[in-house]
Amino acid sequence: MRWENLTLESDHSRADSALFGADAVVTRTFDTPEFAGITFHEIRSRSIINRVPGASRMPFEWTVNPYRGCSHACVYCFARKTHSYLDLDTGLGFDSQIVVKVNAPELLRRQLSSRRWQGDHIAMGTNVDCYQRAEGRYRLMPGILAALRDHANPYSILTKGTLILRDLELLKQSAEVTDVGISVSVGFTDTELWRTVEPGTPAPERRLDVVRTLSEHGLGCGVLMAPVIPFLSDHPAQLRATVRAIAASGATSVTPLVLHLRPGAREWFMAWLGRQHPYLVRRYERLYADGAYAPKWYQRRITRQVHDLAQEYGIGPTRAGMPRRIAEPEPAESTATEPTQLSLI
Repeated sequence: MRWENLTLESDHSRADSALFGADAVVTRTFDTPEFAGITFHEIRSRSIINRVPGASRMPFEWTVNPYRGCSHACVYCFARKTHSYLDLDTGLGFDSQIVVKVNAPELLRRQLSSRRWQGDHIAMGTNVDCYQRAEGRYRLMPGILAALRDHANPYSILTKGTLILRDLELLKQSAEVTDVGISVSVGFTDTELWRTVEPGTPAPERRLDVVRTLSEHGLGCGVLMAPVIPFLSDHPAQLRATVRAIAASGATSVTPLVLHLRPGAREWFMAWLGRQHPYLVRRYERLYADGAYAPKWYQRRITRQVHDLAQEYGIGPTRAGMPRRIAEPEPAESTATEPTQLSLI
């Protein structure tokens, strides 16, 4: 594996320094049902705060990713291409060869303490899920959240994992000192589709239970309705059922994103489509003929439908990719001041 060639453009001092050396990799497997067929590559990373490439469409500049690869095994995952940088397979290898940055919490705490760090917003879960199954064993997120809390550094989390509820107290403590955004990804509520397209994730209703629990504890949580999959989850009745369930969970917002198929993900998804829905292959080839994204007219149609449904069910849309922040609490001695809803970034 090409460990030495994995470099981090965001390194403040040396853009060509390797993230870690080959002698620092420990490979493990665990003889437990939940990790059957999964190999973990434990590494000691040299940097953990990553700068988002300038050409990215993401509305944030910095990320923290304690894992590479993801056992959620979503057939459409755009991050699959990143495994090729390590000479790892972007198909089954992405699902089963998980890189674990075991020193992520201590490294983050050190980088947050650096005079060069300006306290910018940090997004997590934007590449692979920081609450995938591996987190149950490695428990990296409690240390990461504690470091962010102790430095009052604003952050956001996007996840499909229910394990985030384990860290509920840390999230609440963070919200007392800084701005925290939480979003759960639920693209559809069709259980048959979920079983084939997101086989390693918790069921959609369990993810909506996470939204409900966070809301009950005063942590506003938005839903990223992603991906909306053309011809499989975009029927008006399906969109309505999904938005209705999202509204019932107490979500503060719903943001639809149509499936996009970048290189690496595109090949894997199209192979899956050929096996599961061969009659749709030609339609996808036409819809995505111009690149990774569906045509603007299609994206606008889905966005308009979801936003209309959100208004009908009493939840408001937000800008694409933008989780909601938690409202500031009222001062203890005041009863006249309304809580302030903060913007995320």
